[in-house]
Amino acid sequence: MVDQDNLSHGLEEASSSVASTPLARQLESENRRRERLKTKRMPKPDKTRIITISNQKGGVGKTTTTVNLSTAMARAGMNVLVIDIDPQGNASTALNIPHPQGTPSIYNVLIEDWELKDVIYENPETDNLYVAPSTIDLAGAEIELVSLVAREQRLTRALKRYFEYRDANNMPRIDYIFIDCPPSLGLLTVNAFVAANEVLIPIQTEYYALEGLSQLVKNIDMIQQHLNSELHVSTILLTMFDSRTNLASQVAEEVRDFFPDQVLQSVIPRNVRISEAPSYQQSVLTYDPTSTGALSYREAAMEIAERGASK
Repeated sequence: MVDQDNLSHGLEEASSSVASTPLARQLESENRRRERLKTKRMPKPDKTRIITISNQKGGVGKTTTTVNLSTAMARAGMNVLVIDIDPQGNASTALNIPHPQGTPSIYNVLIEDWELKDVIYENPETDNLYVAPSTIDLAGAEIELVSLVAREQRLTRALKRYFEYRDANNMPRIDYIFIDCPPSLGLLTVNAFVAANEVLIPIQTEYYALEGLSQLVKNIDMIQQHLNSELHVSTILLTMFDSRTNLASQVAEEVRDFFPDQVLQSVIPRNVRISEAPSYQQSVLTYDPTSTGALSYREAAMEIAERGASK
């Protein structure tokens, strides 16, 4: 006969062993995080927050961050506009906005003085999420902008007219504008800096993470002094974090030492769902809303909103 006490004891030990595995601990942690998010309601900002997402280093998750933060905020009830001024147009693709050459786009606004309202499209997956897409036409815009009047303020003026249009037509206020920049510090990025109140810098938690960052901060300081006194680095987001490596933790600690007030507590992990989502023209929140990546971006969006409300 089977010894019931031994069997019961064995099952308890097996259960305890499973519960102590890294995967089980991760699942338990994520469940707690989801429960905490359920108890929160995202606060609306007092006025439109215009956030430029910039880093001249490529491959740090800049566009991914633009797409997923904007989706997270729209799904939490915010009215959100994404302006894609990267000629590669990856944010437009990930948000499922067709943008072949010749599509009315942010190029027409910056170079030809079109109204911003005429190049804005609704995201098909998420309510309250709007996109001013990029096209390949934007690739030559850096050169074309050089000869234009008030070349650094083209986007600022377009946004001003767009806000006036919405007010005149009793349309709800835009709560957040995210501007996705090219990985450079040319006139397109300068236009984004002049138009924005805040800069969000995604930093990859890998070797050389801080390389070139001092130059970016210097450029932001110059814009602040000469063109836009309201501009400031409000947010640093750590991306591609791999908790299994000491290097990621060391880089995170180093970045927090450099920017103690700007770095979010939320970090974005390396996650296959985040990488897969753009190939399906979706954000990770619509592609796999239960994934670790979706949870992390929801937490980051909530933290950004709460920080803004507390100021």
